[in-house]
Amino acid sequence: MAGLSLEHIGKTYPNGFEGVKDFNLEIEDKEFIIFVGPSGCGKSTTLRMIAGLEDITSGTLKIDGRVVNDVEPADRDIAMVFQTYALYPHMTVYDNMAFPLKLRKVPQADIDKAVHEAARILDLEKLLDRKPSALSGGQRQRVAMGRAIVRRPKVYLMDEPLSNLDAKLRVQMRAEISKLHDRLGATIIYVTHDQTEAMTLGTRIVVMKDGVMQQVDTPSKLYSEPCNLFVAGFIGSPQMNFIDATVVEKDGAVALAFGSNAVTLPDAKAAALKPYVGKVVVMGIRPEDVVEEHEYAEGKALSEQIDATVTVYELLGSEAMIYGDVDGGQVSAHISATNPVRTGSRIKVAFDVDKLHVFDKDTELAIVH
Repeated sequence: MAGLSLEHIGKTYPNGFEGVKDFNLEIEDKEFIIFVGPSGCGKSTTLRMIAGLEDITSGTLKIDGRVVNDVEPADRDIAMVFQTYALYPHMTVYDNMAFPLKLRKVPQADIDKAVHEAARILDLEKLLDRKPSALSGGQRQRVAMGRAIVRRPKVYLMDEPLSNLDAKLRVQMRAEISKLHDRLGATIIYVTHDQTEAMTLGTRIVVMKDGVMQQVDTPSKLYSEPCNLFVAGFIGSPQMNFIDATVVEKDGAVALAFGSNAVTLPDAKAAALKPYVGKVVVMGIRPEDVVEEHEYAEGKALSEQIDATVTVYELLGSEAMIYGDVDGGQVSAHISATNPVRTGSRIKVAFDVDKLHVFDKDTELAIVH
């Protein structure tokens, strides 16, 4: 396996459009890196430049310390798993997996050993004599991964490999890919637009928007310390609540005022906001950090109570999501399914002020977490 270095990588198309702008990233050996972002953000383009399927306009790409900007894809020692399974329909599972090794003229005994080892890892041993038409979507995707595994490349590249699967299969295959990473000790770069996949799979996540890397960090850091408004809204499901609020100071305390409500900040957060007194900022609070009156818990640093009217109630099984109008904005919150609150209920909520985020209205950068 190997590490990668992307130094000032850029991609500009003939019409002048910049698909990727000044992308810098060091990927260590055996890391599981996720590229995540909305459609058109440049994540697949970056992956294709690593694979050699797209020309690099500017910057330097190194794999295992070797500059590979102008190296042919076949000579980069990478394996790619695509969104579509791209299996040969006339070949059996065994032959599909063995094909890349046959092209390299690997001895038959070594091919047989590699295919059966990959089939054991992916639970495909009983399917080796079947053709793709006789397989389910999840089985076909495992075959496509098996074809990549047998090559034992330095880097595995995966471009939204689960997007064609149904919800249940996606969950199963996420677990399979995670176990696969542990077994192979492989360097994997994985592209997805699904932030749940990103959070559950990656050792580090690269969040992209409009061809620009917004933040790269561990899943827990991205969730708890987003660097800007975009990352805060993209990571987490359902997304963070955002409310425009004015920073006010009274009797030495700093608060965020919106409508007829005010949320007093703890000292640690208040100090960073003193330069913003009198200015409008964006207050962010995740739904799980909004507490409804029936479920006030001890040990949380809760804000003043805020009156809300529930406009939407969504039962999710053991819990429910509520969406409510408050004076000055809207909030969503997780509640227990046994909570009597329903659409139309008048309730009181409070924010866990230790989990409050504040963003600059103009730059959209985080001021406090």
